[in-house]
Parts: sequence; structure tokens; C-alpha cells
Amino acid sequence: MLEQVGRVGTRLIMQIAMESEVDAFLARSRYQRRAGMEQADPGFRNGYRPVTVKTTTGPVVLQRPKLRGTAGRFTSGLFGPHPSRTDALEALVIAGFVRGLSVRDVEATLTDALGAAATLSKSTVSRVCQAIKTEFDTWSQRRLDEVMLDYLFLDASHFRMHAGARAEPVLAAWGITTEGKPALIALAAANAESTDAWADFLSELYQRGLHSPLMIISDGAAGLIAATEQIYSRSLRQRCLIHVARNVLAKVPQHAQATVKAEYWAIFDLDETIRPGQEAVDLAQANIDRFAAHYANTYPGAVRCLLAERDQLTAHLRFPREHWRRVRHSNFIERGFGETRRRVKVIGRLPTETSCLSLVWAVLDRACRNWRGLTMTATGLRLLQDLRHQLLQPPTPLRRTTATATNETVSTAA
Repeated sequence: MLEQVGRVGTRLIMQIAMESEVDAFLARSRYQRRAGMEQADPGFRNGYRPVTVKTTTGPVVLQRPKLRGTAGRFTSGLFGPHPSRTDALEALVIAGFVRGLSVRDVEATLTDALGAAATLSKSTVSRVCQAIKTEFDTWSQRRLDEVMLDYLFLDASHFRMHAGARAEPVLAAWGITTEGKPALIALAAANAESTDAWADFLSELYQRGLHSPLMIISDGAAGLIAATEQIYSRSLRQRCLIHVARNVLAKVPQHAQATVKAEYWAIFDLDETIRPGQEAVDLAQANIDRFAAHYANTYPGAVRCLLAERDQLTAHLRFPREHWRRVRHSNFIERGFGETRRRVKVIGRLPTETSCLSLVWAVLDRACRNWRGLTMTATGLRLLQDLRHQLLQPPTPLRRTTATATNETVSTAA
């Protein structure tokens, strides 16, 4: 009964949405006359024809309005010219395909779950399966010249994708553009998080036109750090504070972890009166010194972990204050990776490397559409622009003329 109610509710919502689109297209409501309305379309309604839209709750029959005498062709922005299935149902087909299911397996699964009336044809399933691979190939080879990033996040997640092999990393790059919008940049499979693997990954991004970001946020993997310093040496580097917190707390007894954790985050949670820039960096570095002095004898391992890369812990404090909490760690992609691992856990191992990348991309591509961007204020934009000039567009030093150099030599000799 609940499923039937849900299907009825889905049909009503979709029908109302389609009727609203027709009203907007004709610039008048259903029974409103065109006389005296300058913006109204000359067309008119001429009954309905039934169309079936296949959804994850089963097939839904809609009454699609028929139009006559319109100035242009009506196309539904929600359902397209010929609605046949929803994106959610298509996502189920894509998920089954990238898990290694055959076309027959996908068809059987839909039949069992939604009934024979909801089953997609073999040709449709094949077309969807090929579409996801083609779409991923196009995305992974696109040019990045027009992608301008303020922040670039780098991380990897491990999956089993080859028979008899251990879990191997999928390298991921995503970022925040100069407009404050999130963007998934690239994915690539590798056999390890080595310097060579990360350098090859970043070199490809550079060759495809990705400009240097203002700051790169990552964990402390040695290969990743070495590669970023080779390829994007002018960018600032921010060590993920959540990864560092985990490492510090791993060296502290369980009974004291809550206290140490609170004091650790107090290092970077500065008073609201502190302005971004060197003042904020100096204050945080002083907090690090106080933390180290307080726990040097009690938890020396935790202190050594904190001091190992102290300069990279405060780079985010040079950026707009409203961005601090979002750019001081690289964990907001972890939810997407977690969803991918949850799906893979059921089958143990993905059948091929291509299937693995397709699944990761399909999940993250949909997830990034819901990622929150960053607020861009006028003050923040000015600060980011100043940092861009300092880091990426430094002024060209003046050349010393021969006459000047000769005069300095003579003066020194005298």
C-alpha cells in the first residue's frame, strides 16, 4: 500500500510539473484567454496523450499536453522531448553495469525489483552502459585551460580491481574555482601512491592546461608531497588538519584524547578579531609552540608529529577567513569515496580497472553536484587576487644596466 501511495504521489508531482512547464511556455494558464496578453504564445492546448515514464518505483503514466499553432516546439526541461525513464532509474542501470553485470543481468535485476513493465529494453540498457563509458572517456580527456582554481584538493582511495592483487589506489583531484564553485577535476588508477604515480597524474593535468592553484590541500603522503613540489611548486601547501589530528591522537592514551584533541583544534580556531595573513599565521605558530611545550614531556611522540610539518599546518590562515574551515582539510570527498566503497564491498572486487574508474566517477560526479561551494565576498576576492599576484604572477625584476653595474664596481673599488 505504501508503494502504491508513493507511486500516485510521484505521478501527481510529475504531472503538475509538466503542466506548469506548458503554462510557462504559452505564457498563460490553462483556461486563460490570449486576448490582451502581449507576451502570450499564439498556440493552444489540444488535449492529451498518455506517456509512460519508467521510475525506480515502477512505471508511471502521465498525460502529456498536446499543443497546436505554437511559435516554437515545446520541449519539457524536466523530461525531455520524449520522456521514457528517470535519471534515478538510469543511475541504477549504470551502477549495475560498472559493477560488472551483463546486459542480461541488469534486465533481470530490474524485472525482479520493479516488475516486467519497468524493464528497460536490451538496446536501451546497452546504450546506457556504453554512454557511461563514453561519457567518462570524454570527461577524462577534456582540456582544463578554462578551469581556474583557488584551491586544489588531492587524495586517493584504495579498491581491489585486479585479480590476485591487493587494493590499489584511485588518485583523485577536485577543487574550488575562482568563482567559489566545487569541481571534480580528474581520476586515475595507479599501483601505489608513489612519487612517480602522483607526478605522472599531476603532469597530465598540467599538460591538459590546468593552471597552478593558490593552495594545494593533501595528506602527508611523501610521494604526493614530492610530486606537488615538482609540478606545482609555486602553490602553497596545506597539510590536512584532520589527518594530522588522527596522527597526533594515535600517540596519546585513550583517557587523555578528548583533552588533547580540544587543545589541538584550539591552535587553529583563532579569535574573530584576527585578520587573515601573516598575523594569523604567527599567532597559530605561537599556539603550536605552547602546545609543544605543554606536552613535550608527557606525550613527546604526539609533539614530534605536530612539529614535523608545522609550516604547512597554517597556510590556510593566509586566505579569506570565511574559507578557513573548508580548506584546512581534504575530507569532504570522503563521503563520496565511502559510498563507492560501500557498493564495492558487496561484490568484493571490481572486474576491471575501467569498471572501477567508471564507478568512482559515476558516484563522485553525482556527489559533486551537491557539494557546497565557498562564499566569495568583496574583501575575500581582493585577498585572493593579492595572493595570486604574489604567488603566481610575481613582478618581473628590473634588469641592471651595464652602466649601473660599472658604477657600482668603481664605487666598491674606491
